[in-house]
Amino acid sequence: MPEALAAQQPERAPRLPEFGAAWLEQLRVTRRLAARTLALYESALERLAAEAARDGVDPLRLAGHQPRRWVARLHAEGGLAPRSIALVLSAWRGFYRWLGREGRVASNPFDGLRGPKAAKPLPKALSVDDAVQLASYALAGAELRAERLAHALVELLYGGGLRVGELTGLDVQASRDAHGWVDLDAAEAQVLGKGGKRRSVPLGAPALAALRAWLAVRTAKPGEAALFTGVRGGRLGAPQVRRLLAQRALAAGLPTHVHPHMLRHSFASHLLQSSGDLRAVQELLGHAHITTTQVYTALDYQHLARVYDAAHPRAKKK
Repeated sequence: MPEALAAQQPERAPRLPEFGAAWLEQLRVTRRLAARTLALYESALERLAAEAARDGVDPLRLAGHQPRRWVARLHAEGGLAPRSIALVLSAWRGFYRWLGREGRVASNPFDGLRGPKAAKPLPKALSVDDAVQLASYALAGAELRAERLAHALVELLYGGGLRVGELTGLDVQASRDAHGWVDLDAAEAQVLGKGGKRRSVPLGAPALAALRAWLAVRTAKPGEAALFTGVRGGRLGAPQVRRLLAQRALAAGLPTHVHPHMLRHSFASHLLQSSGDLRAVQELLGHAHITTTQVYTALDYQHLARVYDAAHPRAKKK
């Protein structure tokens, strides 16, 4: 244990064994952890020493209730977020696992102990007005090919809810080796989603019009089957799609950074707001489980709450 840490402990309190420093050195040498990570682990050991001193217990002889109490303190008194608590617990588990291999403890008191779950962040979606503004915006002074390409990308991402990989995998027409393709006559796209699962995505009139406009100026290398191609005629990649989308959103004056998956979230959220049909949204997104799609019900509730706050006579009144 570092001398500075030892000096902080009361004389009567048990100290963290000096081989705590040996564990950190072993991590540095064998696992080559970054200095920042080692500093976080050392801080976790300091917390362990402080908790042991507070309860007047030997860190090598912890009772079953003490580790749980310490985790509760981290949350209630330490003000640590769930992710920070998880990091401290990971360090403590690793330290006692090493102590076990060294023959210092008979069991790991932190095995099976978990901290509070971190709240799953809601996916970010555009408002309907912002999404429509992005789709209908025309890049002033842009080359015709670039403008039509960006427009078609937005219409398929927002109008069809495609993942960026599904979008870039589309070919001009169906073939045995194609991952996906568009059928303008049938007004649909066939895409290959996660897990090799194929699905059919309906295309609305704006998407079809944007695709036809793009195909009229599309250029490609000989033999290139990709629907969306770059300036050199090869298949457009995900980084290029992200860049084109960000540039278009910036030019359109949208108040936030826009990426392809945000348009997929917007597609799902706006469709659910209008239809309320969660199962249909699941099928259109290609989710294997309905629980994956249910996150959009929270977004839908947020939308309803905003409508209520803005429109109801009794909203926000004390």
